[in-house]
Amino acid sequence: MLRALFIAMSESRSLRSIAERSSFGKRNSARFVAGIGVADAIRAAAAMNQIGVSVSIDNLGENVTNADEARASAQLYHHLLDEIGANKLNANISLKLTHMGLDVDETMAYDIVRGLVAKAAAMTPKNFVRVDMEGSPYTQRTLDFVHELHRLPGNAGNVGTVIQSYMRRAEADVENLLSERIRIRLCKGAYKEPEPIAFQKKSEVDANYVKLMKILLTSATTSGIYHGLATHDETIIRQAKAFAIAENIPRHAFEFQMLYGIRRDLQQSLVKDGWGMRVYIPFGTEWYPYFMRRLAERPANVLFIAKNILRK
Repeated sequence: MLRALFIAMSESRSLRSIAERSSFGKRNSARFVAGIGVADAIRAAAAMNQIGVSVSIDNLGENVTNADEARASAQLYHHLLDEIGANKLNANISLKLTHMGLDVDETMAYDIVRGLVAKAAAMTPKNFVRVDMEGSPYTQRTLDFVHELHRLPGNAGNVGTVIQSYMRRAEADVENLLSERIRIRLCKGAYKEPEPIAFQKKSEVDANYVKLMKILLTSATTSGIYHGLATHDETIIRQAKAFAIAENIPRHAFEFQMLYGIRRDLQQSLVKDGWGMRVYIPFGTEWYPYFMRRLAERPANVLFIAKNILRK
């Protein structure tokens, strides 16, 4: 019930407009969003690095409406890569294709992302671009983009994507990506999708996640592909750790991934025990859809925010 409510709220333009302009909304999103500018994201990334956590930085935004907006988004990411290099951060970048103009001009969006991947691949040390997954209308186009980009000379290992375990097609997509040695971030999924294409029951989504997790961890040892397991679910994390130990998969062969501001205690515990840990750090003014989807994924976050409000 709460998940459906927050997903619906994430899609409301009127609520988004009110929230993103209000001091109340900005204050209560600060737990999960590093700030509005590149400098805010860089500071947050440096703080994470200091406690042994690597990061991926995401400028929040999607579905730009013209070429100028898309190019401005790309320029910000170029600046972000420059700052990551200048500050010698253990950080990469994550982006959405609709933020790069996919709905405006597909060729332009491809050229924009190709330029960012080329820049990341030319850095010393090499960097990495994660092409995020959006709703189901974009799934195949996103995968096609990533396959094409990964095949370009010099790009292998420097671009990857995301697979959502609630999608019924996920296992086939994983196998196709692995056949080309493309890095995968596995998550459960945070969009509202119909039953014919997505599992609806949590038990089904979780079971598919564990199945795909085992495939990814096995490929980490057989093929040396470095994957990320994005989850805050302690039951699944325990299963992943047990599988890695039982199969003699080194702790540095893959990483757990979590979101900025969520389960910081668990993040630090995993680092302390020697497991790879990456935190996704979002920043920017367009934080409302992201914030609502985080509440949809983990309703316990609502209680945290309520407590904060009562303290004010």
